[in-house]
Parts: sequence; C-alpha cells; structure tokens
Amino acid sequence: MSADKIALVTGAGGGIGRAASLALQGAGYTVVLAGRRAAELERTAAMAVEGGGAMRAVPTDVGDPEQVRALFRKTAELFGRLDLLFNNAGISAPGIPMEDLTLDQWSAVVRVNLTAPFLCAQEAVKIMKSQTPRGGRIINNGSISAHAPRPNSAPYTATKHAITGLTKCLSLDGRKYGIACGQIDIGNAGTEMTARMASGVPQADGSRKAEPVMEVRHVADAVLYMANLPLDANVLFMTVMATGMPFVGRG
Repeated sequence: MSADKIALVTGAGGGIGRAASLALQGAGYTVVLAGRRAAELERTAAMAVEGGGAMRAVPTDVGDPEQVRALFRKTAELFGRLDLLFNNAGISAPGIPMEDLTLDQWSAVVRVNLTAPFLCAQEAVKIMKSQTPRGGRIINNGSISAHAPRPNSAPYTATKHAITGLTKCLSLDGRKYGIACGQIDIGNAGTEMTARMASGVPQADGSRKAEPVMEVRHVADAVLYMANLPLDANVLFMTVMATGMPFVGRG
C-alpha cells in the first residue's frame, strides 16, 4: 500500500519521531530522518525492520532556513518526490513562572516549535504542488497544550496553539494542490520527555501528582493511520492521550 511513498520526519532521533519513523518504514514508506543528533538518527535507521522501506538520515537543524532548504532539496534529488511530512520536532522551556523566562528561552521554543514547522511545510508544499502525481500530506504534532496549558508553560503552550492555526491555514491553502494537512495532539506518550510523569508533575491546583502514560506505539499507529488515508480524506485533528491523565474535567 505504501510502497514507493516518501516520508520525511523531523525530530526522528528519539521519542515520537523515532516511533513514527519506524511505523512508516515498517509499512513500506521510504523515510527521511531529520534532526540535529546524527548518531541518534543513525540509531533510528538501524532499527529498521526487514522487508520495510528504506531509511536515510539527514542531520538538520530545522530552525535554520538554509539547512531546511538543503534537507528538502536533498530529499527531492534522492527520491524525486515527497508524499508525507511529519512536523514532529519540538522543545519546551524550563517550567518556571512566565515573568522569570528570558527572551532567549522564549525565542528558542518559538524557533523550534513554530518557525521550524512553517519552514518545513513551506518547502514541502513547493515539492508537493509541482510533483506528478501532485499532492501530499502534512501532519503537524500539536499537543494537549494546544487546548489547555500546564502551569508555567507559556512558550510551549503558545506555540502549540499557533500550530493549530498553521494546520488550518495549510489545510485551506493546500486544498487546491491536493495537499492535505492534519494535526495530532498527544497527551502523555511514554518517551524520554515524559519520564518525569512517574515522580509527579505540577497540577492546576498547585499540587504535584504522578500521571499515567501510554505506550508511544499508539501514537505511531495513529500517525500511520493518518498517513495512509487517500488524499481525498483527511483527519484534521486527532487527540491521542493516556486515558487517565487529568485533561478533561475541572482541577
């Protein structure tokens, strides 16, 4: 089903990016692995399953416009097209009161969480609108924070709200080119970033509590489902979360 389809995943050196890359590769996609840590990208590539698609690691700082242009130029040169972009790379700032954050800390999160997805989507659209057959799919990694913040998370929450706006604009503007865009909002997937959940994280009422997590493979399966839809169908927004996490309800 996915033979000869080309996917590009940012933040592919670990966590959700690694899991999604391996799910896509196992389903037959050729996957371009992008991220800053070359060794971790190669580690992802080494996990490829026999009989799946190829993997190609391309170390890239996705917040750097020149490196992003080089990444997509290389993808087009190697494979001739691009069918899927998973805008996954993201970071957070220290969990401190907003008034204590520095401009550099704010700007770093905006650069990776918002500017980078814009840059990558921009280059993806250029390829997808001009290739034959025309079109493709962009999936943006949002967050539960796109709907409700955690305490002391202004930079991360603001950028994830902005990703929702970017998703809607890409879905609208890409329509005439056969480009579908959707967003997956993830809550408490079991990765390195959520290891702290077991020891307790700040809650809205000022307490600190442990929170349940779900296996990251469920996120990878959801990304694969979205990716495998025909281009005349789209999941605009999907929320995948640990059932017991404190998201729905009053704190």
